[in-house]
Amino acid sequence: MFNKVIAVKPLDNFVLSVTFENGQHKYYDIKPLFDKYKEFTALQTINGLYGLVTVDMGGYGISWNDEIDISCNELYNNGMVA
Repeated sequence: MFNKVIAVKPLDNFVLSVTFENGQHKYYDIKPLFDKYKEFTALQTINGLYGLVTVDMGGYGISWNDEIDISCNELYNNGMVA
């Protein structure tokens, strides 16, 4: 089952505010991904990139570009309830 994303907002300190189609709202901290996946370090080093996050078509995830994305299940399962 997919918990599709309907909205995402970048907050300070690399935390995302994510709203799902079931009405649930969660916060997702992307800082742990900087050490795990080298592509995510661009969000720290390229000025303005972090703020360009968008919901992917269909709500199956979010992305910044073709190399940096997070699935809806990752966001839902590992996000903190607001």
